[in-house]
Amino acid sequence: MKLKKILSRFLTLHKKEIDLSLDRIKNLCKKLGNPQDKIKVINVIGTNGKNSTIQACYSILKEANIKCNVFTSPHIQKINERFIFNNQELNDNDLVTIFEKVEKINNNQPITFFEMLTACYLYKAGQYPNNINLIEAGLFFRFDATNIFKKNLATIITSISKDHLDWLPKNERTIEKIVFEKTSALLNSKIVVAKQSNNITLKCIKKTIAKNQSKKIFFNEDFSFLEKENKFFYYEDKFGGLKLPQPNVLGQYQLENISTAIASLRMLDLGIKNQHIINGIQKINNIARLQEIKSGKLKNLVKNNLFIVSGDHNEDGARVLNDYLKSLDCKKHIIIGMMKNKDHEKYISYFKDISSITTVDIKSQPNSISGKDLKKKFNHFSNVVYKESLTQAIKSVNLSKGDLLLVTGSLYLCSEVLDLN
Repeated sequence: MKLKKILSRFLTLHKKEIDLSLDRIKNLCKKLGNPQDKIKVINVIGTNGKNSTIQACYSILKEANIKCNVFTSPHIQKINERFIFNNQELNDNDLVTIFEKVEKINNNQPITFFEMLTACYLYKAGQYPNNINLIEAGLFFRFDATNIFKKNLATIITSISKDHLDWLPKNERTIEKIVFEKTSALLNSKIVVAKQSNNITLKCIKKTIAKNQSKKIFFNEDFSFLEKENKFFYYEDKFGGLKLPQPNVLGQYQLENISTAIASLRMLDLGIKNQHIINGIQKINNIARLQEIKSGKLKNLVKNNLFIVSGDHNEDGARVLNDYLKSLDCKKHIIIGMMKNKDHEKYISYFKDISSITTVDIKSQPNSISGKDLKKKFNHFSNVVYKESLTQAIKSVNLSKGDLLLVTGSLYLCSEVLDLN
């Protein structure tokens, strides 16, 4: 209860949920002793795959007995997920201690919720100067609260695509502008560029970072992988090749994220051994990203059918998700809820050969589109219906033996599934 009250107070410190600027976070961090200048950081930016890449890095680093701090967003079930120190998620009492300290030092000065959480993370991270910090960027990056470091170990650029367009001027809602916002203000250190969805995006990235003096490595030029039969894949970079087992996460695109993580860690010369990589990629904890639900109340309704939640919510996410669905020889049923500011028609257009679509409300999010309105946008599908709740939606789907049930469209909706389950 105390933690919730503090978070509620954080929400009132600024009239806007998001206000892209670095002044407030820098001023607060200065009062905190500039903890951001004392830590070792790997920045992870992009549109899709940030969290998955971080979780792959984290799992491999843990296998090498390297202490990590991890800052990600959004959280799926509880705020604690965003605050990992010394390879452990902070408990409520420890979070309260940090939050109260930073809140007192901030002294009611205007600051956004995300900026406040970032400052709290950095304040605690400053106590572990030898740990590696895996830090996920928030919105864009150029004016994001995670972009206040003077130096870092590396920047990882994951797949970039169109998303959060409502935060850009109407005449600048282009991939070129998004790439600029995400990559034009990178530090001079090392840059790892993951596989991009098309050559246009890759060319934009290369153009934007051309004058950056960092050492740069690119997927398919400096590292790559091949998926092989017999449940393994082959990774290769300048340090040599690795025959690796299939990871414990679903989807071919996860091999892209894992390969990016491997390339980044091998480049940094952290003493990562081959066995650390082999073990690590089989222990990745990646919540709500093609996550199979194997037990629980909602799983009981699905019975023996495959039940997956995946919080993909933009067109590139839909594309890679559909690539995974196409690899399955079964009937597919989708339950979907989305936020208002997404391109709903573009998202659903990527899905082919779907047996049924059920739209739902995301009850926890006032900025979501209603399930009824979403259904209207999907009316060109002959098999789309609306249900008010997740439980009703699951019960209404006519599942036959061997069918797949997928819940997608929003991480917030996946959070509701996990909470109900």
